[in-house]
Amino acid sequence: MFENLTNKLENIFSKLKNAPSLNEEQVNIGLKEIRQALIEADVALEVVKKFISNIKPKAIGQEIVKSTSPGQMIIKIVYDEIVNILGEKNQELNLKASSPVSILLVGLQGSGKTTTAAKLAKFVEKKYKKKVMLVSLDIYRPAAQEQLKILAEANGISHLPIVVNQKPIDITKRAVRAANLNGSDIIIFDTAGRTQIDLSMMSEIKQVKEIIKPTETILIADSLTGQIAVNVAKEFDSSVDLSSIILTRIDGDGRGGAALSMKQTTGKPIKYIGVGEKIDDFEMFYPERIANRILGKGDVVSLVEKATQDIDQETIKKTEKDLKKGLFTLDSYLDQLRQMKKMGGMEGIMSLLPGVSKMKAQMENSSIDESMLTENEAIILSMTKLEKENPKIISGSRRKRISNGSGVDVSKINKLIKQFRTMADMMKKMSQGKKIPSGVIPDEILNQLK
Repeated sequence: MFENLTNKLENIFSKLKNAPSLNEEQVNIGLKEIRQALIEADVALEVVKKFISNIKPKAIGQEIVKSTSPGQMIIKIVYDEIVNILGEKNQELNLKASSPVSILLVGLQGSGKTTTAAKLAKFVEKKYKKKVMLVSLDIYRPAAQEQLKILAEANGISHLPIVVNQKPIDITKRAVRAANLNGSDIIIFDTAGRTQIDLSMMSEIKQVKEIIKPTETILIADSLTGQIAVNVAKEFDSSVDLSSIILTRIDGDGRGGAALSMKQTTGKPIKYIGVGEKIDDFEMFYPERIANRILGKGDVVSLVEKATQDIDQETIKKTEKDLKKGLFTLDSYLDQLRQMKKMGGMEGIMSLLPGVSKMKAQMENSSIDESMLTENEAIILSMTKLEKENPKIISGSRRKRISNGSGVDVSKINKLIKQFRTMADMMKKMSQGKKIPSGVIPDEILNQLK
């Protein structure tokens, strides 16, 4: 997320941090580089101008110039201003209305609206313990209604049955009646998108709004489109009065222009972000956490929350007990691999860790990829119980058998065993209360994976 912008800002700040003191000229050069980095990140020019004008008087103030750590102070000023333009604090979904509460999703075709409808429904049911019904009003795109039905059924979400050739306004009225009958607390309406904004599209949305009186009219915008997404938000807001925004595909956005521009240019808060293709790859938007990610400081709070949601607590307790006894087997290692996969794999975890760009470089240089987790899992599953408990007995003939069973080359089995031994040594030290370096992938493991 925002890797390009993060790398550029880290390079700028590294020069400022290394300076024993900063004068006005150095600050101006740094701000000029920050301005250029934001423009290249496709941040709206009006936002860039405001950003720099807000930072400059603070950055050249006496309290900065005389500071014992001027570089750190400027980073803090930049952080505060990023939080400011992102919206200062996260905002909850507005559900303050009599049941069934209606939420209207709007956006251009291809923005990920239908998938987001299902993600939002799942999120709301999990967080607020409410029954949600999904409704598709998209009668124009081939199989759009069927797509929402499939997503709903695959994830145990209620949906309005499809009636062929029914018009959006009639579907809307039927949905409200159905929700009252089946006890749905919330109805999420997935409206039709177009390849571009047109009068008929806006007219239809206005008619639907008049019937359901939604507490939220949310724009679903593709963050990868940068300034196009910002311009689309402005047009939708002027026509149908948006309440908030959800940014999709933010995990693939290396620039960050849409996220950094939306709140300032539209006045509407970003409430959620789509961070992957799976139904649970959906997060609340926290400005301060995003600011930390942009500045390369990671997002440890989100990582802990993700771990709490995704990791099996019984497995953790078992691992802790085994470690206290000094036990760490290949079964233990397999449990760790599976927990990593649940949390989005190496990339998913690393994207939330401080110094992510440095760690990514480590992984790239060591030729580590996500397939390693799957291959290692296959290798361990092809072992006998005795081999998992005592890898020392794995001879050449056993390795060949494991290779045939897992479909993985013997050389990768050798690497896994070496990696496991290093990990077992580390776990042994931890069980004895010895300190293990954190924040980086140990060199000894990286060397074995090359």
